[in-house]
Amino acid sequence: MEYECGLESFKSFEFSGSFTFWRYRSFLPNVENVVSLGEGGTHLHRAKRTARAIGLGELYLKDETRNPTGSFRDRCATLLISNAVDLNYRTVVCATNGNLGASIAAYCAKGGLACHVVVPRNVDVGKLAQLLVYGAIVEECGEIVDDSLVRAEELAKETGWYQGSVELNPLSLEALKTIAYEVFEQLGVPDWFIVPLGSGGTLYAIWKGFMELEKIGKVNSSPRMVGVQADGCAPIVNAYLQNLISPVPVERPSTHALAILVKNPSYGKCAVEVIRKTKGIAVSVSDEEIFSAERELAKFEGIFSEPASAATYAALKRLMNQGIVDKADKVVCLITGSGLKATDILQALTKRRKDAAVGLELSTKEKILRILSEGDTYGYNLWKRLGMIMTRAAVYQHLRELSERGLIAEYARGRRRFFKITSRGKRVLDSIDDLKLLL
Repeated sequence: MEYECGLESFKSFEFSGSFTFWRYRSFLPNVENVVSLGEGGTHLHRAKRTARAIGLGELYLKDETRNPTGSFRDRCATLLISNAVDLNYRTVVCATNGNLGASIAAYCAKGGLACHVVVPRNVDVGKLAQLLVYGAIVEECGEIVDDSLVRAEELAKETGWYQGSVELNPLSLEALKTIAYEVFEQLGVPDWFIVPLGSGGTLYAIWKGFMELEKIGKVNSSPRMVGVQADGCAPIVNAYLQNLISPVPVERPSTHALAILVKNPSYGKCAVEVIRKTKGIAVSVSDEEIFSAERELAKFEGIFSEPASAATYAALKRLMNQGIVDKADKVVCLITGSGLKATDILQALTKRRKDAAVGLELSTKEKILRILSEGDTYGYNLWKRLGMIMTRAAVYQHLRELSERGLIAEYARGRRRFFKITSRGKRVLDSIDDLKLLL
């Protein structure tokens, strides 16, 4: 199945209708039988508190958790299942690490089609629950979604079922480019657009959307695209850093952000090309940074994102600290799915999973050391970066105790007292990291 949407296929160059996915029908493949649950038209949230905490002028969160099944994959599902109905298919098969399967299963239920979903052994239980409730037939195959994709491709060839896997059906890119259309209507063109990378297709699709807007004269530029992966599974980031064209294979991929746990990204080469073309950047972040970012977004903005989504904010913090993103820049982070689907974080918060809980329940002193390991700062700023969840007097008490133990040192800079981590403090952090590897 191949599809390429050229400008000659557009029926008009104007958007029309209510602010939903199907507002952009003229820019999409022709569909006769629309299967919809009211997807798209998601909120672009101005994250003022979060922006203020990291020193950024304008930060926006494209909140795809507002879609019917709680993720951006509903955009893919509405177009794919509509196409399947048009072509008189009775059964849809897809490989998924969670969100896509939940979406395809829901839209198959709406359209009256049977749904066969292939999942890896490592899948979020919350997403698996959605599959079962929507009536999908679930088959387990392999450790990660790459293994499941092979099985889904085999099933489609053997049975003649409709292929609903986003990596194997290019209509998914046409669906996801509507995110760019919406952001354009809500904001214009941001300076940076930060996207989590699994297969790499989402980043490519969003860029494609902006390119189409440029071709029809609605914009004259595109955002600089940032792709984010987890440290334990970063084939696209490694290709970017090593100045290679294709993703670098990962032998033992690992991360709690299961939605971006993809060993061989189908659109990885496209993603690398787009990042370079837009003068963007590819960056990886640790699971610890991801979990911390997830909690901050929930606490500061009331948005509970899944780990893969929170990785975008974790990456933004890293880029701000490195001076790559300027405080005057306008940034959009894509929040792809709800944290209610990813039970690892829920289990960690309730202390049911010791390994995740270690990363989440950092002591205040460890948090202070980690902040100072990123750069010297003063007490009031530390209080803000700790989330202002304790009194400033309590923060200064921790600072005094750390200083007494030789883990930090203080010095004057103008009228302020600044704090910095010592070599001993750095050794303590290294020891903590080593300990976590054993738990």
